Amino acid sequence: MPRTATRRRKPIGGSAWIPQSMERWKLEDAKARLSEVVRLAGTEGPQLVTIRGKEAAVILAPEAYKQMLPKPKGHQPLVRFLQGLGLSDLDLEREPDAGREIAL
Repeated sequence: MPRTATRRRKPIGGSAWIPQSMERWKLEDAKARLSEVVRLAGTEGPQLVTIRGKEAAVILAPEAYKQMLPKPKGHQPLVRFLQGLGLSDLDLEREPDAGREIAL
């Protein structure tokens, strides 16, 4: 029996980090309809799986998961670019500037 849109679109309360638009699935429903849960994660966003009414897991599309991963340490392309410019050879000392006199 396919799930109805009204049954699938229950608001989620109790957790501030979970967006209201995230769909909620009971574990037994998610197991029975895993293909649908995975497809919806890719098209509609993360899918929340619950066990006995408590949040247990979130199914994400790979792109969403990759965005959440921390960047590797030392991965600073801008820093490497600036270091490669050879700016250390430039004389970057600035002469003192007291401003200019303006007649009022």
